Amino acid sequence: MTETIHNVDHAEISKFEELASRWWDPHSEFKALHEINPLRLGYIERAAGGLDGKRVLDVGCGGGILSESMALRGAEVTGIDMGAMPLRVAELHTLESGVEVSYRRVPVEVLAAEQPDSFDLVTCMEMLEHVPSPASIVDACARLVRPGGTVVFSTLNRNPKSYLFAILGAEYVMGLLPKGTHDYARFIRPSELHAWIRPTDLRTTDMTGMTYNPLTQTYRLDSDDLDVNYLVTCVRDSD
Repeated sequence: MTETIHNVDHAEISKFEELASRWWDPHSEFKALHEINPLRLGYIERAAGGLDGKRVLDVGCGGGILSESMALRGAEVTGIDMGAMPLRVAELHTLESGVEVSYRRVPVEVLAAEQPDSFDLVTCMEMLEHVPSPASIVDACARLVRPGGTVVFSTLNRNPKSYLFAILGAEYVMGLLPKGTHDYARFIRPSELHAWIRPTDLRTTDMTGMTYNPLTQTYRLDSDDLDVNYLVTCVRDSD
């Protein structure tokens, strides 16, 4: 096996496999994921200039919430993940929903070697902070998207505010996420993400934050607040 195949933290995979059966329950531990999905779907759709007819890869797709929603907007979606149970849940849900999504258990680096320059859009949402080498994931996404195509990342900033909101607040006080979902040391500053993007053929075109109001219990996008959750749009320069 090559070194890239080992870019997996099995403890992180186990966290999500234990909860996989509840992935599509909007009142479960994945409630926050369901609530932010319309926001991130809208952001992705605008970034890509629409999804209808686009060939899309969803990296770290989990149980398929985003994958299915992009397919419903007319995209031809492939979802990949290294968790066997979440992928099984995703596949079973397509049988219930009738939404066509192709799922594979394959490292993104391996897929990049198999299918370079193949996708109009690559999404990698809430995944970079869960792997040993996020730079390797960024590079693979850059190789998978076609020249002129779009890549969208989302992750968590690393600073005292993000620790307060994303870990203490979300996991321990408000119970928005299961305890232990995130490791603060793996949060990623925008400057770090930019450093991994820079050596690739990607060019950053937008950065937008996602904020949560505990009083109204609502999420919104805010381009002026990247302190906790943030999304990044990149375009691959044409050859």
